Amino acid sequence: MYFCFFIVMLMKKITYFLVLFFIWLIYLMPFRLMYCFSDFLYFIFFYIIKYRKKVVLLNLHNSFPEKNEKEIQLIAKKFYKHLCDILLEGIKGFKISKKQILKRHRLINPEFLNSYFERGQSVIVATAHYSNWEWGSLSGGLQTKFNLIGFYKPLTNNDIDTLLQNSRAKCGMKLISIFETYKTFVKSKDEVFAYVLASDQSPSNHKKAYWVDFLHHETACLHGIEKYAKLYNYPVLYIHIYRIKRGYYEIEIKKIIENPSEYKDGEITKLYMEMLEKIIIENPYEWLWSHRRWKKTRKETLEQNA
Repeated sequence: MYFCFFIVMLMKKITYFLVLFFIWLIYLMPFRLMYCFSDFLYFIFFYIIKYRKKVVLLNLHNSFPEKNEKEIQLIAKKFYKHLCDILLEGIKGFKISKKQILKRHRLINPEFLNSYFERGQSVIVATAHYSNWEWGSLSGGLQTKFNLIGFYKPLTNNDIDTLLQNSRAKCGMKLISIFETYKTFVKSKDEVFAYVLASDQSPSNHKKAYWVDFLHHETACLHGIEKYAKLYNYPVLYIHIYRIKRGYYEIEIKKIIENPSEYKDGEITKLYMEMLEKIIIENPYEWLWSHRRWKKTRKETLEQNA
């Protein structure tokens, strides 16, 4: 037993130092060289190891039935190129300077978000796995008056998890485990925060999910945004990240709803997903198509819970 524990801990330490090595390696690379490396990774991911390629193509075919095979393949290739960029940009984010973040991930309407802070109003800021969401956890705290709380699923490697938390904290984002979401909202209800939640992934518990029509699928959606917005009557905003060119992004904060108490159950989630769907249709390759988003149908869920 002790030997197995020792091996597990040793492997975690080795993984941690390998991650540190790659962080410093990417950090020392000029952006131009990093993107050359990204092009190489794209070739490996798409043509050699075919990383989740079946999942990506199935998701694209089912989401865009009106597109032919050539169009689907083109979106897939653009997606893999974007995925490799995001992977390396995310690693670079551990050591990137504040000056570079402000230059490359710019909030274009900070006055809109700050207007809520100035009247002492906490908000829920909905995001998604679209464009470069990783740098958003760095740039947001540098360009708004809000203290930001981001909810995430902790990594199993404690050393890497601490590294992630520290890199985000230096720019004003406090990361808190998704398992402490309710506790955090209760504890912070008398203070002014912007709570950042990504809610486009598949929920682990389909019983509590809201179901909406999304990209030609009956889609189970996480209920967190709607639950806490209604509980505390927090306005819900959306972070729209535009890719201007390689390595450069602009962020626009958009309003989804102002008074959650006025909406029926499921309506806020539906509005969020409709906004995301419209954005994805405009530039489909920037969403995370490698995620197994549609694991279960509504019918299967109802049958299992019957």
